Amino acid sequence: MAEPYAFSRHRVVVLALDGLMPFELGIPQRIFGKARDAAGRHLYDVVTCSVRPPGPVETDADYALLVGNGPEALATADTVVVPTSYELGPVYEEGVLTPELAAALARLRPGTRLVSICTGGYVLAAAGYLDGRPATTHWMHAEHFQRLFPKIRVDADVLFIDDGDVLTSAGVAAGIDLCLHLLRRDHGAAVANEVARRTVVPPHRDGGQAQYIERPVPDPQHATTTTARAWALGRLDEPIQLRDMAEQEAMSVRTFTRRFREEVGISPGQWLTQQRVERARHLLESSDRSVDRIARDAGFGTAQSMRQHLQAALGVTPTAYRRTFRTFRAGSGESGGRGAADAALR
Repeated sequence: MAEPYAFSRHRVVVLALDGLMPFELGIPQRIFGKARDAAGRHLYDVVTCSVRPPGPVETDADYALLVGNGPEALATADTVVVPTSYELGPVYEEGVLTPELAAALARLRPGTRLVSICTGGYVLAAAGYLDGRPATTHWMHAEHFQRLFPKIRVDADVLFIDDGDVLTSAGVAAGIDLCLHLLRRDHGAAVANEVARRTVVPPHRDGGQAQYIERPVPDPQHATTTTARAWALGRLDEPIQLRDMAEQEAMSVRTFTRRFREEVGISPGQWLTQQRVERARHLLESSDRSVDRIARDAGFGTAQSMRQHLQAALGVTPTAYRRTFRTFRAGSGESGGRGAADAALR
């Protein structure tokens, strides 16, 4: 029987620059390369290219990598990922592209989705792709990044920023968070969660970079907020007050709120909303419960409240989200290709 639509893989091209970190270079292949639909078909083609003809690319380790594609591969990309490089030269020092890099990026087709990991954001910024947009990078470089590119709205507190067709992440492992987020955006939580399980990483990390910024080592006698978070996750469908969470750690509300921000990077209220949005997404994809029932089970109380929170977090209504990702699952493939998923999330 003929398929109801033509199945085509989304093509991810990873730009390998001299001075790259091999760990980051491997993230897109590990996340996108392992994503499959219900029929077992790969959802993405992942290729690596250089700004030069095929050949060795230097890394920050004691070895080089042989890259088999030149810059012409960029013209075939649906998504381009730019990982970290420790040899950005004038890109990092002056905020300008080298002629070689400028020529390579000129091959991009209009509408190509752009993604950076860590200081790879300097490349997108120097090319002008981040002007007037929110963006992030490793917290250690955030102040320099902002000074060098004053037109960018730099947020050093988050793990990644999704600005539609341009996405940026914080350092190193935050690239995993961003790629899983894109996978979830493209094909839903079930596909992203399966890849996360295979990679042995959480499908969604709490908080932002604030929890990783260097600070004095805390007194080991001080309690954490782990128990309160576990307690809250077990009863998201119930009203949860800040004082209730603080009581789980035997802290005052003020102390608990401060400690929570230090550990998670966001306020308890923001964290609860994030968890409820994730619960709602899961239920919309995996169950036949009504929107009203899901709103109650996720802790939003009413369908209107859930609609407002999903619109704010995802730019999509609960009904549209369910229609997009349930159709994807039922079709065992891409629901109309990249455009359908992206359109539902705009």
